[in-house]
Amino acid sequence: MTSARKHNTWLVVAIAAAVIILDQVLKLWVKTHFYLGESYQILPFFELKFIQNNGMAFGMELGSKLFLTLFRVIVVGFIVWYIIRLLRRPDIKRGYLVTLTLIAAGAAGNIFDCLFYGEIFTNPAFPQVAEFVPWGEGYGSLFHGLVVDMLYFPLFEFQWPQWMPLVGGEWFSFFDPVFNLADSAITIGVLILIFFYTKYLPFGAGDKKED
Repeated sequence: MTSARKHNTWLVVAIAAAVIILDQVLKLWVKTHFYLGESYQILPFFELKFIQNNGMAFGMELGSKLFLTLFRVIVVGFIVWYIIRLLRRPDIKRGYLVTLTLIAAGAAGNIFDCLFYGEIFTNPAFPQVAEFVPWGEGYGSLFHGLVVDMLYFPLFEFQWPQWMPLVGGEWFSFFDPVFNLADSAITIGVLILIFFYTKYLPFGAGDKKED
C-alpha cells in the first residue's frame, strides 16, 4: 500500500468514526435526558429539541419504515464499496473522498437508530424519559426504530401582514426543521459534491481521471 493510499484510508476511517460516534453520543444523551418534545435553549437562535421521526433527513418521509431502512442500508453499502474502489486510485481527489465519507457516515448514523433503537429503548409518553432495556423489550422491532433529532435553529419569525394574499395574518418561522449531526454530515457532503465534485461521480464523465 502506497503512502498516499494509506493516508487516505486513515482519513476516511477517522472521519467516518468521528461522525458516527459524535452523532450517536449526542442522540443517546438527548434520548435518555429529554422527554419527547422537550427543548433547551442554548442561544436565541439555537435550541436542543428532542423529536423522533420515521423518515429521512429533516423528518421527510418516503414509503414504509422497513423500505426506508433497507434503502439506507443499500445506499450506504454502495457508497462504502465505491469509496474502497476510489482508495485504490492514486489520482483521486482527497476532497472527493471526504465528501463521500461524510454522506456515508451520516446515513450510517441514522441507520443505527432505525436498526437498534426500537429493540433497546422504551418510548414513554410525556413527561417520562426513555430508558435502556434488555434486547427485544423496547418499543419496536429490528429495522423499525425511530430516528432521534435534536438540533433546532429558529433563526427568525414574524406574522404576515393582513393585506398579503394567501398568507395574510399567518405566522411564519425560519428555520423549522429539527435535525441531527448525521443529517448535517449528509447535507454538507451533498452540497460540497454538487458544487465541486459532480464530474467525479461514477456515471458519464464522473469516472474519468482528472486532467
